[in-house]
Amino acid sequence: MPDAVAKSATAPIEASDLVLVAGLKAGHGAAFEQLVRQYGSRLLAVARQIVGSEDDAQDALQDAFLTAFRAIGSFEGKSRLSTWLHRVTVNAALMRLRSKKRRREQPIDELLPQFIPDGHRQNPGRAWNQTALAGIEQKETQALVRARIDQLPVDYRTVLLLRDIQELDTATVAEALGISEGNVKVRLHRARQALRTLLDPHFTEA
Repeated sequence: MPDAVAKSATAPIEASDLVLVAGLKAGHGAAFEQLVRQYGSRLLAVARQIVGSEDDAQDALQDAFLTAFRAIGSFEGKSRLSTWLHRVTVNAALMRLRSKKRRREQPIDELLPQFIPDGHRQNPGRAWNQTALAGIEQKETQALVRARIDQLPVDYRTVLLLRDIQELDTATVAEALGISEGNVKVRLHRARQALRTLLDPHFTEA
């Protein structure tokens, strides 16, 4: 889908990428090698976060670079090259994820807070244990958090990973996913609430 992935955003292309894009459009092998060197590691991290497997991430990245190389002729330079590449990579990773056996996901509505008619939250959550939170950087805890993120529906999981883990800004995430910034904010809010529900049993005080 070269035309779809080559749609422009509002932010102009950076001057440093103009020569690179020109080389890619001319079919220069050196330009493609530079593209891989310059963007490969960060795009691999994006793919890895989405698919959760190193092998699948590598395959998704390869698919993304192939798509980008084929579609570069339609790239108009009205968006940043990095933003466009993020969108191509996210699409490639999502396609690979959907081609695999579906992970166990919980419906998002089952994980969101419920409210009683007077506006107060039904079954309000307890405070998180500070001792448990102190170990948030430990590998075991990171693995737990990632496992719970993987239980979220893919649309919410992807927004959460791109915004909170990859720390991309809202506009970049919106462009990468082909949705509005408002939708990004709504999905992110709901994803954070749902993730809190999934993590509560592990971090709440007795």
